[in-house]
Amino acid sequence: MTVQQTFATLGRSTVPLIAAAIVADLGIEAALVGVYLAIGSVAAFLTTLGCGGFILRYGAVRMTQVGMAALGIGLAVTTPGWLPLFAAGAFIGGLGQAVSTPSSSHLLGRLAPRHLAPLVFSIKQCGVPVGLMLAGVVAPVLVVEAGWRVALLVIALSCFLIVLALQPLRAGFDADRNPAQPLSPADIRANVVSVLRDPALRMMCVAMFSFVGLQSLFTGFFVLYLVRGLGYDLERAGQVFAIAIVVAVPARIGWGWLASRFVPPATLLAFLGIGMAAAAVLTASIDPAWPTWVAATIATALSVTAVSWHGVLLAEVARLSPVGRIGATTGAVLAFGDAGALVLPLLFSAALSLTGGYAGGFLIGAALAFGVGLFGLWRRISRPR
Repeated sequence: MTVQQTFATLGRSTVPLIAAAIVADLGIEAALVGVYLAIGSVAAFLTTLGCGGFILRYGAVRMTQVGMAALGIGLAVTTPGWLPLFAAGAFIGGLGQAVSTPSSSHLLGRLAPRHLAPLVFSIKQCGVPVGLMLAGVVAPVLVVEAGWRVALLVIALSCFLIVLALQPLRAGFDADRNPAQPLSPADIRANVVSVLRDPALRMMCVAMFSFVGLQSLFTGFFVLYLVRGLGYDLERAGQVFAIAIVVAVPARIGWGWLASRFVPPATLLAFLGIGMAAAAVLTASIDPAWPTWVAATIATALSVTAVSWHGVLLAEVARLSPVGRIGATTGAVLAFGDAGALVLPLLFSAALSLTGGYAGGFLIGAALAFGVGLFGLWRRISRPR
């Protein structure tokens, strides 16, 4: 599942990471990147809300295969360069990529030792920074050597190969599927209501909204910020991004280990919220005259916080979920993350259009993350003992 998560992230992040080349080639506004991300987030929101029943009925591996196929199709259809096809590709890809995490949570929640869940989930979620790192290194090179259209087709092909690679695993890991599981819109509403009624899960929803939103700004706009805002070339910007993302891999494992052994997950998430807010403020302050290593260090700080919390939060959601409903509950919580990935890029694009600069968008994300972190700490301190 870690390998699958890697390629799901690679597919989802490729277009934003090579957006500078696409924008220059097609002569379009850079702010449209936010629209692309928002469309994908709308689709992901729909998937995460409704995928629980499908996972129970068809199996986590089968739904993962369907998702990877949709992600590959979403990349391939954008290659003609027509803007409506970018919108269609974003929607199709968003529908597909979003099923990855609920499906894997369904499997790990059933198979992982409960006391090691934060660590196990964090290891699985290392696929996200690895996928981002691959995208930051491979995609710009493909663009320079063969053009952005070929780059998208190559990444799409890798998604289809993952579909085939998962097939031998289906019989064993989908043994718990229930073909009689009903698929009803009423189940979606009931699932969301049950999540929001639980104070701890409700806090996870708020954190998911803020943290995913800020992460989407980093993964969706940082390279564009370096290229068009600070004057970096695409390969250099991709390398800075990749360096930052490399550190997120051990960081995820480290946060998972801390949450499994020493620090309550909710407390750790609160501190991470404050940390990512500070890193986002520094990101907004990068000066073009600063050495590349300074920009890379700041980006690394944002990566270690805003791109490294997932395993801790998802394990906590799994712990709080009703028995047999981990996938559905995770999907409902993730829907709030998709809402954050929808709202914050649109706010970033609006700030970019109004001011002509990138700093305002990062500061918006920082403010939300700081509020969540501060509230989380207050909640832990004020809780009756």
